[in-house]
Amino acid sequence: MESIYREQILDHYKYPRHKGELDPADRSFAADNPLCGDRIRIDLRLADERVIEANFSGEGCAISQAAASMLMELVQGKTLAEVRQINREDVLEMLGIELSAARLKCALLSLKVLKVGAYGLQEWVED
Repeated sequence: MESIYREQILDHYKYPRHKGELDPADRSFAADNPLCGDRIRIDLRLADERVIEANFSGEGCAISQAAASMLMELVQGKTLAEVRQINREDVLEMLGIELSAARLKCALLSLKVLKVGAYGLQEWVED
């Protein structure tokens, strides 16, 4: 079963979904993992507190990029309230493989970036 998940991860890494910046975007935030060099930016376009478009950009390992790609598919059409409810277990379930502590940070970087954007905290963080 784990090989199916590995294939899915490689597919999202090689052929990422929703990759590229949105201009204009209603919410944008970026962060990096300095330990491994992963960098993720997430842009959200909203209508009535619902994600009508979500894209990511950045670079990094297969795990970080695949997790971001999968997460962008997941949030399309969801309300910000629903996006705020997505948690680490949801991301780990999507990936479907055991991860070391270092790879866990890679997998969860896009979730961290998404949460900051979904809560609208970027203004507070950047000040």
